[in-house]
Amino acid sequence: MRLGALELDVVARRGALAVIVEVRTRGSGSLQGALASIDGKKRMRLRRATERLWRSKLAAVEEIERVRIDAAAVTFSGDLTRVEYVEGAVGP
Repeated sequence: MRLGALELDVVARRGALAVIVEVRTRGSGSLQGALASIDGKKRMRLRRATERLWRSKLAAVEEIERVRIDAAAVTFSGDLTRVEYVEGAVGP
């Protein structure tokens, strides 16, 4: 989802919770892991985009009470694909 110059990979909902998911991928030869690639600058942009989404859309949805930012790390290695999922990966 694009929010001006900002982008959110996945926006989902489970009951009263809206979940923003940052998806990162890496190949087996990468020097840095997918989760490690979410640096301070990226966390700041995720928070800013989430705040913008809350103000522009989510706050008006009565059933949504809170938002959480998660991360999904996808690593490809030959024929294998590994997915790590971290709830609350980017805090307030």
